[in-house]
Amino acid sequence: MTDVRGHVISTVLVANRGEIACRIFRTCRELGIRTVAVHSDADENALHARVADATVRLPGSTPTETYLRGELIVKAAVAAGADAVHPGYGFLSENADFARAVQAAGLLWIGPPPEAIEAMASKTRAKQLMGIAPLEHVTEADLPVLVKAAAGGGGRGMRVVRQLADLPSELTAARAEALSAFGDGEVFVEPYVEGGRHVEVQILADTHGTVWSLGTRDCSLQRRHQKVMEESPAPGLSDQLAEELSELAVRAARAVAYEGAGTVEFLISPDGKAHFLEMNTRLQVEHPVTEAVFGIDLVALQLRIAEGEPLESDPPSARGHAIEARLYAEDPSHDWTPQTGTLHRIAVPTGVRLDTGYTDGDNIGIHYDPMLAKVVAHAPTRAEALRKLAGALEQATIHGPITNRALLVNSLRHKEFTTAHMDTGFYDRHLPELTDAAPDPHAPLAAALADTHGRSRFGGGGWRNLPSQPQTKRYAMAGEEHEVHYRHTREGLTADGVRVIHADAGLVVLEVDGVRRKFEVARYGDSDQVYVNASTLTALPRFPDPAAQLAPGSLLAPMPGTVVRVAEGLAVGAQVTAGEPLLWLEAMKMEHKITAPTTGTLTALHAELGQQIQVASLLAVVKPT
Repeated sequence: MTDVRGHVISTVLVANRGEIACRIFRTCRELGIRTVAVHSDADENALHARVADATVRLPGSTPTETYLRGELIVKAAVAAGADAVHPGYGFLSENADFARAVQAAGLLWIGPPPEAIEAMASKTRAKQLMGIAPLEHVTEADLPVLVKAAAGGGGRGMRVVRQLADLPSELTAARAEALSAFGDGEVFVEPYVEGGRHVEVQILADTHGTVWSLGTRDCSLQRRHQKVMEESPAPGLSDQLAEELSELAVRAARAVAYEGAGTVEFLISPDGKAHFLEMNTRLQVEHPVTEAVFGIDLVALQLRIAEGEPLESDPPSARGHAIEARLYAEDPSHDWTPQTGTLHRIAVPTGVRLDTGYTDGDNIGIHYDPMLAKVVAHAPTRAEALRKLAGALEQATIHGPITNRALLVNSLRHKEFTTAHMDTGFYDRHLPELTDAAPDPHAPLAAALADTHGRSRFGGGGWRNLPSQPQTKRYAMAGEEHEVHYRHTREGLTADGVRVIHADAGLVVLEVDGVRRKFEVARYGDSDQVYVNASTLTALPRFPDPAAQLAPGSLLAPMPGTVVRVAEGLAVGAQVTAGEPLLWLEAMKMEHKITAPTTGTLTALHAELGQQIQVASLLAVVKPT
């Protein structure tokens, strides 16, 4: 193995994709370092592949075929002339064998020593190191418990079990999901702390014995055990508890002779007691909030540490408060179903940070995590940071698949969150109210007026001397149908109770009760989708097609994906109960349970194991009893 410590880096290959690869490339460009991207076939035209100085193809589309193939990535680095490899986060970032393979090829590994990864990357070994034993034999008295993947993170391979009878099936599902996401199917069981807060400490260590503790982060807002919102510093912690967490994190880092960036995670129980969860031996998705508060670039510091440069004896001082929201292509109101399709436009107001792996016109596929971007706000106080981020998300332009934007805005303004009384059960308690967004009642009229613009030389349709019936258009918005009426007159376009000040294809100005409001309208190609400010509408035909009706009990795929499991013994003629699991689809690295829509007899089953399914495909038909 060649010792390359102290080497000045010239070219970095990032063994990752999407947002994190783009973020690392940005720092590399600022430092004058050339970049190399690896990409799957599904990512051939992805943003991270387009912005890199050089790219290497990894044949295939799934993670197991591509980004989890360490030998292919090392080969790519050598072929591209890279002298260093940054693992990003996820995939192989906490794989000690991959780190050793990088070093064995004479390349600089931008991460902790393989021995530290081995000690901490497996959650079971990390707990043993901290003197904590997993549950070996679960009884009723131990419930509820949490099944977790030993390798990796991001909520994959994690299940809460409240009934002992459910444990075997949840272990099976967790193993399959962990193997698919991380290439390691090991899982373990631990007690599940109800009502706890998820708090972590960012650490940074050099090769000269200096370890920085860079404050706390609160990551309690989670869905499916995957973080949605993160902030720094964690609000509401006593100085004593914050200091205790910092000391524990530094002690864990020193125990394994850690180098580089890492995160030590804790669960804080309602009684204020800290429970060690794990140490992530890599950069975290939420690292930008720490960068904002401390005024540093963690990736730049990772690179300098890898080159052998020492850290200052003390970290910089913290300043203000930062909060990050993860913008996902998913529908929170329908079991967080991931969404696919073309992202026509994504833009946020100035003053906030946008980290993304997508740009206008990119396609969101089925193979990877559904996170579109991270939006980060920094301000002198927490209240100002919350207001700044909520306003930026509300004003952002996001045209494409359904996102969790409304959920994020409503979360940031929820009293339980603004007063820092949240915990990991926040969405379990409040999801219906957070997704019950009130649609803009004037958005359908704005869409209709924009569509009408340009149909005649009068710019908005022709008027008539004789009275005529009003024009009518129908739209679907927020699950409801809306019918709007407007009329062309000598004075221009008019609508009941609304004065039309201006209307063209991209902008409509309406005056309601003396107040003028602007509506920005966008439509792409021949799509029926219309985007009006933050609302998404679907133009409906005047007369619905009778042929589009489906038989009662039809079960349609809520997303594209692969059929990875079918309920044992399921066959045509079987009696099923509403809500009973029939099959499982894998999409965006997560398994999604598909259940019977009603109680009755299974009269058709079109899904087969391993089959690729398109969204809205007919999976099965259950004839209601």
